[in-house]
Amino acid sequence: MDTLKYQCGFGNEFATEDPRCPGALPENQNNPQKCPYGLYAEQLSGSSFTSPRETNRRTWLYRIRPAVLHTPFERFLSTNKLSDDWKKQFPNPNQTRWLPFDIPESNEADFVDGLRTICGAGDALTRHGLAIHIFVCNSSMNRRALQNADGDLLIVPQQGALDVTTEFGKMHVKPNEICVIQQGMRFKVDVEGPTRGYILEVFDSHFVLPNLGPIGANGLANPRDFLHPVAWFEDVDAEYTVINKYQGQLFSTVQGHSPFDVVAWHGNYVPYKYDLTKFVAINTVSVDHCDPSIFTVLTCPSTKPGVAIADFVIFPPRWSVAENTFRPPYYHRNCMSEFMGLISGAYEAKEEGFGPGGATLHSIMTPHGPDANCFKQATEAALKPSRVADNSMAFMFESSLSLAITQWAEDGCNRLDRDYYKCWQALPKVFRGKEGL
Repeated sequence: MDTLKYQCGFGNEFATEDPRCPGALPENQNNPQKCPYGLYAEQLSGSSFTSPRETNRRTWLYRIRPAVLHTPFERFLSTNKLSDDWKKQFPNPNQTRWLPFDIPESNEADFVDGLRTICGAGDALTRHGLAIHIFVCNSSMNRRALQNADGDLLIVPQQGALDVTTEFGKMHVKPNEICVIQQGMRFKVDVEGPTRGYILEVFDSHFVLPNLGPIGANGLANPRDFLHPVAWFEDVDAEYTVINKYQGQLFSTVQGHSPFDVVAWHGNYVPYKYDLTKFVAINTVSVDHCDPSIFTVLTCPSTKPGVAIADFVIFPPRWSVAENTFRPPYYHRNCMSEFMGLISGAYEAKEEGFGPGGATLHSIMTPHGPDANCFKQATEAALKPSRVADNSMAFMFESSLSLAITQWAEDGCNRLDRDYYKCWQALPKVFRGKEGL
């Protein structure tokens, strides 16, 4: 598990087979008349057939039974609160904060049951937009698997580790790590006890590493630190339920065998994980707080150069050495939407009220910035080199789209902090007119 490297850029192909079946990968041909061990060849395409070579994504799977062997899909009724009806709730432009989301205690809830949509924009039917979810669960999926036909899932565990089984193999993903399950890949999540985290779902395309520009060849997330699973299979003849997220709704099918029966695979369309502590932070060494774009781990670009459908940005432990400047994030209005979550510790600009497992949303052109306590401390502190965000990890899902909050997130979860605006009300008037010159 997690021994091979995966680069998030395009064009790198990998090949792996379960050591229990040496020679399972066919030689010289993707789809021979007869595959080794009596396996079926099946291609999973993550791009159009005619996409340019540098953006063409596909993987060949060699499995015990083809994925088509299942009963018809039917509507799946669950306790989750998934939504893609962005017009159901009246728009809310206010600064929004949620206290840490509750994890089920008495009733069993697995990863699928525990999905909750917070906000989003766009439409899975036209393949444009995104959705932001949280998951809260306390049990494993067992003989259930999930497939997302709508887009890619970037999963950020906050409390509790995830044992993720995919068609490609297994990944263990703990807090301060992320994993990406790309469109169409089947997976299940096993947990031990109360578990919580965040999900960024994108409909348009796939996540890639951001361009480095003037930074040069090195920095931010290095390709060598992304890991993909090695082939692993189970040959189980038992009833499995496969849940399919399609056009924003859930459907289920039953099959009489495990969906995780891929003995070998090769290609460049794979799930992957990344350890956030390996991020190489770039920061100012002179004056002024840099834009948060310098902390981008992954991006899903739009068709407009320099504009993202979604960026995944982190704020890791680092040194602050800026001189003669206000060091925390500046007061700001933005043409982007900013959704923040906290994995651990305290965020430098919101040390009170913004807890691990909670979230904030600052919508397009709604002002935001450090609270009153942070402003006071930052303007009075001695500007000597100091550590920032030790024992902490905050992140941001940033988007060029205007995000709508779901009815559950605003009215149904009982975690909305309706006093959030008060954290700025104590900001004093310090203007002194001509006497201050």
